[in-house]
Amino acid sequence: MGKILCATRGGEASFRTQDKAIALAKDQGDELIFLFVADVSFLDNTAAPVVVDIEQEMVQMGEFLLAMAQERAAAQGVRAQQVVRRGKLRIELPAAAKELGATLIVIGRPADRHGVFDAETLHTFADYLRDVTGIKVWAPEIEERE
Repeated sequence: MGKILCATRGGEASFRTQDKAIALAKDQGDELIFLFVADVSFLDNTAAPVVVDIEQEMVQMGEFLLAMAQERAAAQGVRAQQVVRRGKLRIELPAAAKELGATLIVIGRPADRHGVFDAETLHTFADYLRDVTGIKVWAPEIEERE
């Protein structure tokens, strides 16, 4: 039995990625873990007390969004765990994947294609994750290329 780690921001824009992770977990009988990374690095020039408050709010928001993802998985017969980490996605995602013993990392981006990653950037990030973790990565654009 494997362990799928699905990085998600939560909400409707992430449903496609979550649905893929849920389907893979169901089809393969794998464990499923949803990951949310609370990254407040955009506040680097802000007073420390404000950053602490905002970071805590982001963590609570992440917990809520992951609870919704867990409910979506449960509705499809898949039990999922949730993990919220603080820091930068590029650091926290591979660290969590290694620590949790993931056998597959699932990443995505909004279906409207106006997110942070364009297809090439997403592909490069997936390659980076594979290189630093040794773990297989699934992303929609990668699947479409293969």
